[in-house]
Amino acid sequence: MPTLSFALPATRSAAILLVALLMTACGAASGPSPSGSPGTSGPPSSTPPSGPPGASVGAIDHKTGATDLLLRLEEGGGFVPMEFNAAQAPGFTLYGNGVVVFQRIITAFPEADAAGIVHTTPWRTAKLDEEQIQELLDFAIVSGGLGAARANYVADNVADAPNSIFTVRAGGIDKTVQVNALFEQVQPGPDSVARGAFFKLAQRLKDFDRGATIDSDIYQPERFRGVILERDAAPELKPIAWPWPAIRPADFKPGARNGIGGPVFPHRVLTAD
Repeated sequence: MPTLSFALPATRSAAILLVALLMTACGAASGPSPSGSPGTSGPPSSTPPSGPPGASVGAIDHKTGATDLLLRLEEGGGFVPMEFNAAQAPGFTLYGNGVVVFQRIITAFPEADAAGIVHTTPWRTAKLDEEQIQELLDFAIVSGGLGAARANYVADNVADAPNSIFTVRAGGIDKTVQVNALFEQVQPGPDSVARGAFFKLAQRLKDFDRGATIDSDIYQPERFRGVILERDAAPELKPIAWPWPAIRPADFKPGARNGIGGPVFPHRVLTAD
């Protein structure tokens, strides 16, 4: 996800920070189709085997369009720098046509380059066949606990932890499940079993290509979401000239939240150019 920082020439002491987010729901980019190991069938190679031995995968009804969302994981909120919240975007999305857009696990936030621009780990894409779609949806709904989940799971003993937000639209289910502090150590309670299932699902989706061992392509979005916000001047910020003569800061309008539960920032749809 490209992250761009720009400062407007101004007499005030505040700089303008612009974060460019790829919009994963644009167009049906196709990618490599993960295949199973030679001589085997069953779970896709891009997702590890799971569930009890001999478990069957039934037919799960789902839409098949290029922009039909079937399964998504997004993480946001918590006590993080505002740039992180401004750059919130889903880390995994499965669409109805089998296209997957995902981001590999980020172990460390990247540093700015010589121009002061931070480039985070790019999103990637692959494509699943129907058998692989069925297996993944079955895992998410059954083993991953989304089928029986309620809308919210709050960890009362953890402060300022991010939320893991699952969305599933398949098999007659259309729901969003928000789990607070999923990757934190929380006190045992009545939700321990459900949280364990969510954790297992999140781990699978976050490491969708098994540590980069599965073929995929870098995702090339058709559009970006440009998010603009004001922040105080600081030595690490390197102002540059405003890059777009035809676009003004005032053209970035407040609107829908940037991601579920994310803060509201002025934003605008931008072309790749």
